[in-house]
Amino acid sequence: MANKNLKKIVLQVVDNQLRENNPPITKITFERLQQSGYTTQQAKEKISAVLLEEMYDVLKTKQPYNEERYSNKLLKLK
Repeated sequence: MANKNLKKIVLQVVDNQLRENNPPITKITFERLQQSGYTTQQAKEKISAVLLEEMYDVLKTKQPYNEERYSNKLLKLK
């Protein structure tokens, strides 16, 4: 149950990033993944995985969010 709730929340964050175009790399990555053949849901889930990884790193290292690191991870998605 917790995993489903977490997935729902992280997907909502991705939706917010896409809607607000903040950071812009999220929308760029989303569109690139869709052009590569991923469905809307698949593209959002791939971005969500990167977002979750970034959130984990922030919590683990107690370092602030690093948009450049997040952007670099999104650029590597295939």
